[in-house]
Amino acid sequence: MDILVIGGGGREHAICWSLSKSPKADKIYCAPGNAGIAQVAECVPIGVFEFDKLAAFAKEKEVGLVVVGPDDPLAAGIVDVLEAEGLKVFGPRKNAAEIEGSKAFMKDLLHKYNIPTAAYRKFTDYTEASAYLKEQALPIVIKADGLAAGKGVTVAYSREEAEKALEDMMVSRVFGESGSQVVIEEFLAGQEMSILAFVDGETVRPMPAAQDHKPVFDGDKGPNTGGMGTYSPLPHIDDAIIQKAIETIVEPTAKAMVSEGRPFRGVLFAGLMISPDGTPKTVEFNARFGDPETQVVLPRLKSDLLEIFLAAVDGRLDEIEIEWSDEAAVCVVLASQGYPGSYPKGVPIAGLDEAGREGLVFHAGTALGPDGGIVTSGGRVLGVVGLGAGIAEARDAAYANAGRISFDGKQNRTDIAAKALL
Repeated sequence: MDILVIGGGGREHAICWSLSKSPKADKIYCAPGNAGIAQVAECVPIGVFEFDKLAAFAKEKEVGLVVVGPDDPLAAGIVDVLEAEGLKVFGPRKNAAEIEGSKAFMKDLLHKYNIPTAAYRKFTDYTEASAYLKEQALPIVIKADGLAAGKGVTVAYSREEAEKALEDMMVSRVFGESGSQVVIEEFLAGQEMSILAFVDGETVRPMPAAQDHKPVFDGDKGPNTGGMGTYSPLPHIDDAIIQKAIETIVEPTAKAMVSEGRPFRGVLFAGLMISPDGTPKTVEFNARFGDPETQVVLPRLKSDLLEIFLAAVDGRLDEIEIEWSDEAAVCVVLASQGYPGSYPKGVPIAGLDEAGREGLVFHAGTALGPDGGIVTSGGRVLGVVGLGAGIAEARDAAYANAGRISFDGKQNRTDIAAKALL
């Protein structure tokens, strides 16, 4: 069958690459795609919010499946629109995507069903939020309620930092309407862990655990980004803890969504914190594949991704086996100078051909330049993935390949996956 993937980042490149390996996949389209995705799919110049155009294109091309990558169109109800046009879509409907679209909704859901998470309060009034903040112990976590490209969360270690974050969100509206409500919650210390799972209602089929690195600089310093690198598996976190997280958080959340009349179908992504005593708690839920977690999880998938997508859409996820490789994967993100703040675009990239021969390179923010060469077009430019028998081998491969790529202002963390080797 022909497939349409919606999105244009590293996550969508990894999805297109994985789908292209399926014997059941014929033509793959990607809207809008990017310069790297163009190597495995036909890119279509339609934006992710042009729902009617996307529906018309999918019907014209008679695609058998639409796969929605990014969070924003999911929260805006793209699945509902496409399904109303008779299309088969992998991704949650609008009322289920709210688990990511509203942090207040997510926290209230977890609280109602006694699913482990940090203590919290939500506010729509800046004065009340500021007064509450002054009474709380530090560090403290302040979150914009709505979507903010992975940047709407501040872990404040000082009163000044906390007040500025709150003012930025609620008064200056740096995240627009996403900051009209905020969630203030207790700080959770420990090891971060991401568990992505294929879900079709109450059936949960977890993927291997991964760990993201959000802060822009080594040693987890600097402002949060959309993710500077990931790795999978997590040899330093016991399998029993991972299983406990699935049984006490991921599975109960899927059941809770069904109970609420919002059955979730797609990829449910749990961002977790493992406390020093080994207890997993929920930091966040996302309603789609994580970026850059997808870039280390899908290369470890031995089963047919298209088969899994179709099983989830048809409500028969419980009938299929999903196999994963024992190989380790490490992804190092190469970012533009200035990211996560303002950054230049159109900077020529060298070394892509050699890097592509040596390993996996997923394009996150690239475009074709006027001379036909590939140039930067985003903050996170490339995700360079190394595979190996263990984390150390995969990490060495990823950094060796990242070194083959150059562009002016290139920045990347040098300590991705280092925690797994301590």
